[in-house]
Amino acid sequence: MSAAAKLVQYVVVNGEIAKSWPKGAVIAQCCHAVAAVSHLYAADPDTVEYFKDLDNMHKVVLEAPNVGKLTGLGEALEKDGIKHKVWIEQPENVPTCIALKPYKKEEVHKYVKKFKLLS
Repeated sequence: MSAAAKLVQYVVVNGEIAKSWPKGAVIAQCCHAVAAVSHLYAADPDTVEYFKDLDNMHKVVLEAPNVGKLTGLGEALEKDGIKHKVWIEQPENVPTCIALKPYKKEEVHKYVKKFKLLS
């Protein structure tokens, strides 16, 4: 298994928008957050490694039940120095999702294990 294959990128979506916004709009929010975090941490060794094998990227898209849980996740990540991007849609000023830079699962799983897969 390559080093890149051991990395995972988590995206956590605000469940309130996931249930009320059009699917395409929700997907666009995730794309914005992933593009932003990938740009912000482009020089990070795990990010560099992750992009060496584009055909085998591993992403997990989860759902926070509400904006409060999403915001709480962002605060916990910030407090512990976990590199991420909270995407806040403008002009609504609504936190829509959080994308983490690629990490080894064991490094960040404790932050996201309480969230279910987005369905």
